[in-house]
Amino acid sequence: MGGRALVQWEQNRDNAPAPLHVDLYAGGPAPEELDEVTFYQVPYMPSTQGVDERLEIIDRMPSLRVLQLVSAGYEQVLGLIPEHVTLCNGRGLHDASTAEHTLALILAAQRELPRWAIDQRERRWAPTPQRSLADSRVMIIGYGSIGEAIERRLLPFETDVVRVASRARPGQNVHGVDDLHALLPEVDIVVLVTPLTDATRGLLGAREFALLRDDALVVNVGRGAVLDTDALLAQNGRIRAALDVTDPEPLPLEHPLWEAPGVYFTPHVAGGSTAFYPRAKAFMDAQLARWAAGKPLANVVRPGR
Repeated sequence: MGGRALVQWEQNRDNAPAPLHVDLYAGGPAPEELDEVTFYQVPYMPSTQGVDERLEIIDRMPSLRVLQLVSAGYEQVLGLIPEHVTLCNGRGLHDASTAEHTLALILAAQRELPRWAIDQRERRWAPTPQRSLADSRVMIIGYGSIGEAIERRLLPFETDVVRVASRARPGQNVHGVDDLHALLPEVDIVVLVTPLTDATRGLLGAREFALLRDDALVVNVGRGAVLDTDALLAQNGRIRAALDVTDPEPLPLEHPLWEAPGVYFTPHVAGGSTAFYPRAKAFMDAQLARWAAGKPLANVVRPGR
């Protein structure tokens, strides 16, 4: 299939098969002529959310047939593309990176690594007993490909993993979200890795925090608004949190989350490690080849109508 593609990386332009004409766009001011673009890979920029110029230019692409994201989440574009445009995401590309970061957040929280970093800077030697990850019960809410990757890394640490998804999968020992309230009192660590939808917004709020045992840890590597920030602040340290995403994001300088007891966070960096980029570029090479050959595309989350 011919047409014009707009992609982020030189590798994908250089490897693109005929008859595709491929141009580069990595964000910022867009090319002037976009009328003939049929395939658009939205440039990946870690730690950004919402609508910016990368998405605004979709309105200038009347010939668009495929919108390709290399992020796993896609809720931010659903209202921006016509029904005839096929939407594909980056499912699987961030699994290793996000799973590694999740494990790092958990271990840092359990072993109080932020505290020791401060003590080192202040030349203070004050050892105290530490929590362990071993023998902990860890709930993964949003058990998809990233959740599976997190579980594979947790099991060697002698943990018990509880799987939760939007719907139960009895044959795979996956609970439905309807079981959440019954399960929360029995877990030590909760990992949120869900996309943001109407159903998941505020999924972990005041009622859910109340069900968790004292000193439980909540880790969010999904979307900030899945966790109710005000409800977390109200815990005043009773529930700990290690976050890679926040609501709002980026976090305003005066926001109370900066100094909340028992909370530390990273600035939405879980998915963009060095492992991601080679995988994303290889995926894009294969996806463009499929598009040029008229073959079914990978990672279709909404087919064009």
